[in-house]
Amino acid sequence: MSHPFPGMNPYLENAALWSEVHSLLIVAIFDALNPQVRPKYRVAIEQRVYRTSNEDSLLVGVADVTVQKTQAESKSNTGNVVVAAPVVKPVTVNLPMPETVRESYLEIRDVATKEVVTVIEVLSPKNKRSGEGRIAYDKKRLKILGSASNLVEIDLLRNGRPMDILDNHIQSDYSILVSSFKQRPKADLYAFNLKENIPKFPLPLREGDKEPTVNLNELINGIYDRASYDLVIDYSQEPVPKLSKENKVWADEVLKEKGLR
Repeated sequence: MSHPFPGMNPYLENAALWSEVHSLLIVAIFDALNPQVRPKYRVAIEQRVYRTSNEDSLLVGVADVTVQKTQAESKSNTGNVVVAAPVVKPVTVNLPMPETVRESYLEIRDVATKEVVTVIEVLSPKNKRSGEGRIAYDKKRLKILGSASNLVEIDLLRNGRPMDILDNHIQSDYSILVSSFKQRPKADLYAFNLKENIPKFPLPLREGDKEPTVNLNELINGIYDRASYDLVIDYSQEPVPKLSKENKVWADEVLKEKGLR
């Protein structure tokens, strides 16, 4: 069964699927771009590695210690009552364990000079919430923006805090940021919503070079088919994270029209 939505599929944002979707999208962009940029450039898959606490695995509302009192049988001796001291028994709790996180991204490199010409990032949930994931990505982002490399930042996640953009009052479900070195501090922001196709965008390279077009819409559709996500997604249920009221009504109509509800 083909991909039911015109652009991004909100069911792919589910944490149970997103890690795989992220990896497949990185490889799909890699496969699509390498033939277009050769022989001057090549695309490489790189990884950012950092340590963080696995806060997602913590249980909420578990007390650190439970105090249980056991009282011995009362004995009456000249009017005095003897009471046993409280006995503290341990309970099992969960600790935030350090986690090694590996996030893949793409680099377009000049074959002759080995220079990194363009960096392509597909944001993960950890990048969009407070913690080491956000800190690690912000550092990498600022380093790129302060260099001679171009940056493409793809955000296909509705949850979380968007990356910093000055004087940006645009509200959208998703976005693609294209920051060309020669235009900074200006950048092109492709803001789009669930109801819309994912916009095509040009891949910035060195000045004067032909810029190939990236068609994420086509790549997402291809991933959906190759990974057989129609076999694992239950469209009778609401997606996680939840949709806004307006998007929920629209998505319900789309899925009914496709015979999925």
